Amino acid sequence: MAAFGRDLGDGYTLTLRDLTTVEPLHALVVANSARLRAAEPWAWQQQTVETIAMHTEHLLGQYAMDRSLPCVIRADDRVVGAASLAFDPYLGQASLGYWIDAGLEGRGVVRRAATVLIGVARARGCARVEIRTAVDNARSRGLAELLGFVHEGTLRSAMPLGPRRVDVAVYGLVL
Repeated sequence: MAAFGRDLGDGYTLTLRDLTTVEPLHALVVANSARLRAAEPWAWQQQTVETIAMHTEHLLGQYAMDRSLPCVIRADDRVVGAASLAFDPYLGQASLGYWIDAGLEGRGVVRRAATVLIGVARARGCARVEIRTAVDNARSRGLAELLGFVHEGTLRSAMPLGPRRVDVAVYGLVL
């Protein structure tokens, strides 16, 4: 497995998620749990060091099979967020996901990480990249549009967020 890493500028990097990132990611998830629950179904499950380690091992297995590129965003050496691609080789497309610590929102870091990952998808020959987000997640929708994604439709009641279900906006970028 070749290492992945890209400089995002201003002391930020995008690196492959691995087992050394489990504890810092756990601390970050705990610190951002209320905010993450507003947008991420997985954030409603109990997040422990063990569950994050198991998920990281799963993602690394997908990476080894060339089905995923799971990354963390770092400020200097500190883990401050995550960004990833999941590849569907049958459809020739990828799904993009991202989040960052609340204190770092609005600095363009996630935009830069997403731009790198879109470039990876393009270099792999993907025909398109997709972002799915809760319709009321204005920051994620705004980033998708800033990156040139087009709102292709809305899936009604498609995402569980705790005790409720929310509509999902589907964005696509044809490469």
